[in-house]
Amino acid sequence: MEKYCNTKQYTLRYSDFDFKDELSLFSLLSLVQESAGASADELGFGYDALKKIGCGFVVVNTYCEFSRPIRLGEQISVETWPLPPRHVIFERDSRVLAESGEVLANFAARWCLVDLKSFTLQTPEKLGEVHENCPYRDEKTVEVSSWKIPKIAGNLRFARTVRVSDCDHYLHANNAKYADFFMDCFTMEELASRPIKAFQIAYIKQAKEGETLELFREDREGESICEAREGGEPIAQFRVWFAEAKK
Repeated sequence: MEKYCNTKQYTLRYSDFDFKDELSLFSLLSLVQESAGASADELGFGYDALKKIGCGFVVVNTYCEFSRPIRLGEQISVETWPLPPRHVIFERDSRVLAESGEVLANFAARWCLVDLKSFTLQTPEKLGEVHENCPYRDEKTVEVSSWKIPKIAGNLRFARTVRVSDCDHYLHANNAKYADFFMDCFTMEELASRPIKAFQIAYIKQAKEGETLELFREDREGESICEAREGGEPIAQFRVWFAEAKK
């Protein structure tokens, strides 16, 4: 039996790219999120289906490794599939492909199913037959050595208030928006010659409209770690590994 995979092609826009003419992390996360939603719809546990039972999926971790930057003018497709859930953790892997079939990036993500009123975690059994009949796939696109991002003291880079345009239908800052928050902890000069090799984001708490986030950054050998804090408490963490600087 053929293994399940949702494949979706995307035509990229100029606005999807950053100052280096490379696909921005915000746009990349948005496309992978779009594909995850399309796959969930196809399998019977998409947004509309879950809304009827008062539930929804929220992402708690994302990890991505790049083979190379995705450049202006390229067309891409995203392949994605769910892995067998473990207790309250629902894993999903994805890969981003060039038109030639070259793998440009590999993704791993962990999601939780929550009750939208109480925000309590739900087990796969909440999905009933949809879970029992789901064609889960064991294949991983990338192995994550650790989902835990170290805490930092860090230096304050800036503060930012969450606005309406940051929020999604769960009334909190959309997960892809954090990519912009965290990338703004760097300058153009710092990023100009340093391709991103890999990054991960941990979503700890919801950030809602009107809350002010303070963004901190700490540089370590070969990597940088950023934290978004609200009232001194971590809301989300970001870890990025850079390739060798271009000469």
